[in-house]
Amino acid sequence: MIRFEDVSVTYAGAAEPTVRGVDFEVPEGELVLLVGPSGVGKSTVLGAVSGLVPHFTGGTLRGRVTVAGRDTRTHKPRELADVVGTVGQDPLSHFVTNTVEDELAYGMESLGLAPAVMRRRVEETLDLLSLADLRDRPIATLSGGQQQRVAIGSVLTPHPKVLVLDEPTSALDPAAAEEVLAVLQRLVHDLGTTVLMAEHRLERVVQYADRIALLPAPGAPLTLGTPSEIMTVSPVCPPVVELGRLAGWSPLPLTVRDARRRAGPLRERLTTTPSKSPAATLPLPPAPTHPTSPSPSLSPSSTASPSLSPSSLSPLSPSSRFFRLLRRRTPDAAPPPAEVAVVESLAVRRGRVEALRKVDLTAGPGETIALMGRNGAGKSTLLGALVGLVEPAAGSVRVGGAVPHRTAPRDLVRRVGLVPQEPRDLLYADTVAAECAAADEDAGAEAGTCRALVSELLSDIADDTHPRDLSEGQRLALALAVVLTARPPLLLLDEPTRGLDYAAKARLVAVLRGLAAEGHAIVLATHDVELAADLAHRVVILADGEVVADGPTAEVVVASPSFAPQVAKILAPEPWLTVAQVRKALA
Repeated sequence: MIRFEDVSVTYAGAAEPTVRGVDFEVPEGELVLLVGPSGVGKSTVLGAVSGLVPHFTGGTLRGRVTVAGRDTRTHKPRELADVVGTVGQDPLSHFVTNTVEDELAYGMESLGLAPAVMRRRVEETLDLLSLADLRDRPIATLSGGQQQRVAIGSVLTPHPKVLVLDEPTSALDPAAAEEVLAVLQRLVHDLGTTVLMAEHRLERVVQYADRIALLPAPGAPLTLGTPSEIMTVSPVCPPVVELGRLAGWSPLPLTVRDARRRAGPLRERLTTTPSKSPAATLPLPPAPTHPTSPSPSLSPSSTASPSLSPSSLSPLSPSSRFFRLLRRRTPDAAPPPAEVAVVESLAVRRGRVEALRKVDLTAGPGETIALMGRNGAGKSTLLGALVGLVEPAAGSVRVGGAVPHRTAPRDLVRRVGLVPQEPRDLLYADTVAAECAAADEDAGAEAGTCRALVSELLSDIADDTHPRDLSEGQRLALALAVVLTARPPLLLLDEPTRGLDYAAKARLVAVLRGLAAEGHAIVLATHDVELAADLAHRVVILADGEVVADGPTAEVVVASPSFAPQVAKILAPEPWLTVAQVRKALA
């Protein structure tokens, strides 16, 4: 169904091909997972299937890509639309209509399908993806995860023979991700649909793949094999595989169920070492004062080796220049209060939707809180209220003693900063240098402050680089530096690991731990249960706009079948959360 024959792609201005000598075949009715570190060319391979590479992106494609017998060099994307359905990393760039139902019908209208067929397929897709309650909603009012489900639904309704999906679960909560993947598996098994998918969160998808295509490094040859074969050599792997490597299991487990069946001896070994219990290895909330000596909790997570993948974030030590720069007070910076943020009985309405109801939350200096819950639960709305983008309908929000939505922006940036789901929403200048200069001016900081922070996070980014030319991880690091220029005591992040591989995520965790050690309160909204387990001191679970759980991470996530990390499920009932904790206990 899909055939790559010695394919290389070189973009304009690049000295070397992004991908080189890619040669493999995906038969009809298979789900093939494309994996590899960030920057190895996964999106380029996917784009070559739909014809977007090179017809839309430019560059030179050598070799041959055929889809259902059609050569993508001579068939433009519109001439492949009846065969290939594509969902990219950014759902918003995919939409052409205003409401959910219209979006689901648009692709079929373009292909000239009969109205009766269109109506039936729309209803089927609404049910398949649990979108029925959203059918009349404007797309702009949906959460990021809801938009991602709509984008996937819009390519399912035309019934393409081939689906090309780039990070299809990145904005989905765990239950919604399982739902979408189950739908894809049904299409593969029952209808013979061919699926080629790239995904960084391998813990969600590896068990669904028939085969895995591995791109281990930029320009390196692609390796194709079964999931068990590829996971033995892959530089990127989910926690269940990494735990299997640590325990010496062979063959390596791919699912929690497989790992649990073999975990008895490991569980017993961990139980007999009380001096190294889970509680002893959990990250503790750092003191709000500056550390006087390096803390071991600030080193990059051992779950991803820096040597295996190009990093988007430079590794930092607690004594690094990055943290020394943050200790410099900006002019008129607000003194750190006892409670950085206090939310009491907060209610927020968005049109007819009650987005938040009676929400209470406090965040203290040095505390990291993960907001979790299904798509549309109100996580991003709560972050918006904390940063002043959303006005409460009832209740109160105070950040550093100020009311965010009534505080002047120039004062507010010194109290709270938000890194949004799409970091590019925060970046509007044409170069990194211009972005940094604007951040210095907005924060009232000394000229060069932001650029110095960027240099510490991104050691090899030139001043004249356009933000849109940065990778997802690099844009995140730039946005983080822009926000931190004003040294706000409260840092908010919305889905910060979306689009990051395991190595880049490990370095982000190291940076955020360092910021917490410096006294910053951090509140992050995330569907990444592994991130919450690795980083958060507290987890707050929202459902339908209400807080349904609030407590220490181990207590909240271990008891949840949806939000427990893989290690917790494997080693239950003991509250082990990460492979790093287990490794430390066995050392």
